[in-house]
Amino acid sequence: MRKHFQHWALAAGCTIPAFLAGAAFGAAPTAEQALGLTPIQKNVDFDRPSAAEIPKCTVTVEARGTASGWIVRGPNGETLRQFFDTNGDNKVDLWCYFKDGIEVYRDVDANFNNKADQYRWLGTAGTRWGLDTNEDGLVDSWKVISAEEVTAEIVAAVRDKDAARFAAVVLTVDEADKLSLGKEDTADLKKKSAEAIAAFNDAIRGQSVVLPKSQWISFGASRPGTIPAGTNGSSADIRVYDNVSAVIEADGKHSQLIVGTLVQVGDTWKAIDLPKNLSADVATVAQGRFFRASDPPSRPTENPMSLGGVSEAVQKLITDMERVDKGLAAARTAAEMTKLNIERANIIEQIIAGVTDVEDRAMWMQQYAETVSAAVQAGQFSGGIARLEKLLATVETSGDQDLIAFVKFRLLTGKYNSEVQQEGADFAKLHTEWLANLEKFITDFSNSDEAAEAKLQLAMGHEFSGDETAAIEWYGKIVAEHPEHPSAKKSAGAKRRLQSLGQPMVLRGNTFDGKTFDLAAYKGRVVLVQYWATWCEPCKQDMQTIAKLQAKYAKAGFVPVGVNLDSSGADAVAFLKANKLPWVNVYEAGGLESRLANEMGILTLPTMLLIDKNGKLVNRSVMAAELDKELEKLLK
Repeated sequence: MRKHFQHWALAAGCTIPAFLAGAAFGAAPTAEQALGLTPIQKNVDFDRPSAAEIPKCTVTVEARGTASGWIVRGPNGETLRQFFDTNGDNKVDLWCYFKDGIEVYRDVDANFNNKADQYRWLGTAGTRWGLDTNEDGLVDSWKVISAEEVTAEIVAAVRDKDAARFAAVVLTVDEADKLSLGKEDTADLKKKSAEAIAAFNDAIRGQSVVLPKSQWISFGASRPGTIPAGTNGSSADIRVYDNVSAVIEADGKHSQLIVGTLVQVGDTWKAIDLPKNLSADVATVAQGRFFRASDPPSRPTENPMSLGGVSEAVQKLITDMERVDKGLAAARTAAEMTKLNIERANIIEQIIAGVTDVEDRAMWMQQYAETVSAAVQAGQFSGGIARLEKLLATVETSGDQDLIAFVKFRLLTGKYNSEVQQEGADFAKLHTEWLANLEKFITDFSNSDEAAEAKLQLAMGHEFSGDETAAIEWYGKIVAEHPEHPSAKKSAGAKRRLQSLGQPMVLRGNTFDGKTFDLAAYKGRVVLVQYWATWCEPCKQDMQTIAKLQAKYAKAGFVPVGVNLDSSGADAVAFLKANKLPWVNVYEAGGLESRLANEMGILTLPTMLLIDKNGKLVNRSVMAAELDKELEKLLK
């Protein structure tokens, strides 16, 4: 029986005792036999009881609607495995594996021929749904896969030299047609995708970016964008991630694989090209396929130019900058980062001096301003303010108001954040000057893209200093005057939060175990909503207080609810696995820019909201230290 049962599971489909509703079943497998089965796909993280725990596990026969099967449970009654016959043909066609009581993976025999042909990752394991048309145990195509998971697949394909795995996440000819792009764009994507698949084996030969021990760590990209219907002859909106990268790790060292552009096709995201930095002699400046400035018209030149009309000297500088960027990704100390930030700025200065095209020069000036301002704010660029002031003086002579506004705003932001970090800083004076500078900037550059960001900073500044009336006014201006700006949703939520006292609180989403959550179901109880992230240490400290108060007031009707704002759900899952919080946690991708954060305009963490038994918000900034007293009043 043992040998037969293992063959049944590992081969994904042999006959088992009759699974007919109400019928008598044959001998069930032992717990040891059932728990010896493994998923067809590798690297699935599922519960594996220890040798001491296996004798305490149970196997029962159960019916679920029209399906019947074996359920394997652990010593504490938690589900470990489910093996079902869903169509009544007396053969198992669904193999389910669980982690911490949550189903995380299943093998599926969808055509009922005794062989698995679909593989699904579920719950906390992700969204992938792979199809195996020839039933050889390998994913041939994806029915569902997120952008994050595509980058992980590309990393694995490069690492394992698996061309088929790479091809499975590359845009196909049929998918390119489904995008409904214009004729030229469709042809271009088909050409790029075909060339990427054909060149894969040659491209990975000798590459040194993804090592044999490399593991995917995280997904890197700004928010996705939409190419509206009508662009270049397209007939439908297209969702795109440009400039995508994946952070990878091997032996404690981090590096970056530049993936490029991803496009959404139905429930899948697809790559259109090879990773950009597989060859050491190829420059890897992030440049989007869709979101980029128009190429300058071709013109005769006296000197030979290399890739894309960029001189060989500039290409070398770009390659040097990529080396510095890799160093920054791996740097561990402030001194290392300071040195590399200065080196990066020096390189960009040389690039600016080496390019002649006006648009290209403006682009590099913007990148220079971003580099220096961000490093200054992090305290990692001595002399950065002087450099920004010098850059501003240069761009002011150009008359380019957009460029001037861009650099000016980075200078203001960098200078303010640098000054408040100085020992003995007069915070009240600096804050007043900051708000006045923002208002002047808005007046001077009212039509610039930076005006909306300046208004957001102004609104936040007033809110944090206690002037909520002014904050509400500025949040409202952003919504009214910049409705398409990324900060508009955040501003609308912040205005809603500031005006929310006594109003019903709305919170809906999905929990980490895939269940639907609606705060309305908690009416009649006092609810604390804690917005948190794994990088927020005060949030973790507050959790200890919340747990004690839950134990104290649970019977009286107190319920905590967590809203996680990590950019990567995997970080939160790992934290929750190590710290079993006895309350529900809701999550949606996007971090502080997610829907859950924007709906209430969450700007900083920790933030906690208190809702009374009628479902109305009674405290929109409750602190852990005052929570006991607040609960005592509400639960009387």
